[in-house]
Amino acid sequence: MTKRDSPVTEDELHAYVDGELPADRRDAVAGWLAEHPNEAATVAAWRAQAEAIRARYGGVAEEPVPERLKLEQVLRGDRSRSWKRIAAVAAIVAFVAGGGAGWFARGVSLPASHDHDGTITADALEAYRLYVVEVRHPVEVPGSERAHMTKWLSKRLGYQQRIPDLSAIGLKLVGGRLLPGPSGAAAFYMYEGPSGERYTLYCSKVATPESALRFTGGRQSAAFYWVDDKIGYVVAGPDQRDRLEQVTKLIYEQLDRTARKS
Repeated sequence: MTKRDSPVTEDELHAYVDGELPADRRDAVAGWLAEHPNEAATVAAWRAQAEAIRARYGGVAEEPVPERLKLEQVLRGDRSRSWKRIAAVAAIVAFVAGGGAGWFARGVSLPASHDHDGTITADALEAYRLYVVEVRHPVEVPGSERAHMTKWLSKRLGYQQRIPDLSAIGLKLVGGRLLPGPSGAAAFYMYEGPSGERYTLYCSKVATPESALRFTGGRQSAAFYWVDDKIGYVVAGPDQRDRLEQVTKLIYEQLDRTARKS
């Protein structure tokens, strides 16, 4: 059997959508799709999703990978952080008077800021912008391997990972990956909606013991950030605050409920 006549694989279909298929296979795959309408419909949906993602976030795809997001930085341990600055910022955030505990007590936000000085929020937003445009490789471990991913990232971060289920609001778990954090490793989880919109959860150990909820937005993306028991959480997504708040609320409630049971 020649390479031209070899069976079409799923990887080749993804490469076909991305325009990365070798020339000697493009015609063969196109012909195979013409004879397989169900697979052709799937490929068409992938292409539409890829085009939608590129249309919204394509501008950041050309940006260089930030130095702080290169995994080798975790091993070197040479990252410097101005935690006094973070503490000073956190100090101006107060709980809503009379708002009660839990989520609603966290409903205070800071003015929009990109935190270019290197805070966890900036790292999480940069990771979001970097990986949200990826079609074939947005994560290291797919969501279908949730148990393995939980065990692996829990071991690497040094504390039990709790991966929220967002299916109730139409978001499925794409998967996760390991990234650098402010004082070690960070876990990065990606979720995707039916129209291709993506949201991410970034979590890592931080120096600040607790903080109220904070919001930052701009550059077509936004994030909510809070700290519980020296673990910082950042939920990032498109700059649509109402929807992002809905996602963040569900994530917070699940993490808080699980923490209280443990």
